[in-house]
Formats: sequence, C-alpha cells, structure tokens
Amino acid sequence: MATFENINEIHLDVLKEIANIGSGNAASSLSRMIGSTVDIKIPEIDIKGFNEATEALGGPETIMMGTLLFLSEGINGMMMFLLPVDVVCDLVNMLMGTDIKSHEEIDEMGESVIMECSNIMSASFVTAVAEMTDMVIDISPPQITLDMLGSIMSVPSISYANIGDSLLFMKNELEIEGKKTNANVLLLPDMPSLGKLMSALGIDF
Repeated sequence: MATFENINEIHLDVLKEIANIGSGNAASSLSRMIGSTVDIKIPEIDIKGFNEATEALGGPETIMMGTLLFLSEGINGMMMFLLPVDVVCDLVNMLMGTDIKSHEEIDEMGESVIMECSNIMSASFVTAVAEMTDMVIDISPPQITLDMLGSIMSVPSISYANIGDSLLFMKNELEIEGKKTNANVLLLPDMPSLGKLMSALGIDF
C-alpha cells in the first residue's frame, strides 16, 4: 500500500502546483469579499508529522483559527485552513467596520462573518482542485474553532489515525493591504485518494 513515504520530488512539484492554483483561487475569493487586493506567493509544501506541523505553526499553545472540512466523492480525507488571530481580527474589522484589537472581542456576528469567509475560501480552493483534475469533490460544511493549536490538531490526528501520522503541509504567504501573514492549509487525503489525484494528472504513484 502506498504511503506518504512514497512521495518524491515529482509528486511534491505536482502538489505544489495544485496548492498554488487552489490557494490563488481562495485568495481571489477573499479579495472580492473584503474589497481589497490580496497577493499570494507560490506556496511551500512539505510532508510533516502532526507534532512537527504544530511546532512549525508556533507550538501547541499558539491561538489560531482553524477551519476543518471533510472531503468525499473523488477524494476522501480532511482539509484544514489555519489563520493567525491577528488576521482574523483584521478580517472582522474589514468586513464589519469594527475596530477590535483582540480575538476575545469577536462576538457571535463576527464569528458568523468569519465562518462565511472560511466557507467561501475553502470551497474556492476545492473547486480549483476539482476543475484542475476533472474530479468531483464534495466538501462538508466547515467546522470553525478559535483555540490553541494543540487542541485544534488533536481532531485530525485522532480522526485519521488509521491513515498515518503525517499530512501535507502547505504554507501560503499572503499580503493584505500591505500586511504580510501566513495562511496555512493542512491536507490529509487517504492513500487511494492521493493515488487518484496523481493519476488524474498523469503521474504514477
């Protein structure tokens, strides 16, 4: 059975192109939502263990916004968007005209706005991948949480322990109104799905 250890440089290049197109589509959707230019660099992509990914994002006690959704049909697995809390506050201020300084000030309406923002970005990412591979990919309604990374990462690590202890780590550098930040995507497809994804692009796996 194929595992993440079977992924070579050719596979990573293909995954980087997928991440580039998906992230670009999500950034365009975000730009339309907030009415401001969102620039994005070509993402970095790597294979990391759950603990390694957590450390790369700042450690288990770092507060972030996590948006979790489950993939089905063409690809089975999980995808998660992770945003730093200062970016979340900026987005709430842009979309609601508020002036909050801390994630602790985000009220129910602010959470609803961020949920919709996350939903649109996630759907845009998956739509781009589906169109690129000519696959049908269904996504669940997003589950959103604002919590410590250790708590956020425990959900996929427990839910997908049968797949393994590694995932695809995508680091996206965004620039919103002159402010640079990272928007990270964690992708954990099951191995048959990863094989189908590669096959759809003409790559052996």
